[in-house]
Amino acid sequence: MDIQTHRSIDPELVGVATIPEEGRSVVTLTTTPRMAADETGLVHGGFVFGAADYAAMTAVNHPMVVLGAADVRFLKPVRVGETIQAHAKVDTIQGKKRQVQVHVHCNGQEVFSGSFICFVLERHVLESS
Repeated sequence: MDIQTHRSIDPELVGVATIPEEGRSVVTLTTTPRMAADETGLVHGGFVFGAADYAAMTAVNHPMVVLGAADVRFLKPVRVGETIQAHAKVDTIQGKKRQVQVHVHCNGQEVFSGSFICFVLERHVLESS
């Protein structure tokens, strides 16, 4: 399935998405030293969140999808050099609203989980009315 959204996103920052079937996405991100929050190699949570958000967006896979809200849990730390996989699944569709569940794994363990509320708009969010 072709990716219809976030086509200009930098895969080095949020990962590479694949869509195995409609309503699902997997984003794979290998973390780099640029993502370190400190000298120990702890990856800043924003990069983990970014991969999860990108997975939610590509699971919806609409050119005008935007994030409205997220309820997330950081469960374990990620270190520089590790590869994470964010698995997203659209759970419910109500009009323009999509609820997407995302689980991020690293080395066989869940490191992040979240429920993302996405909206499919009629026009680009930056277009004036």
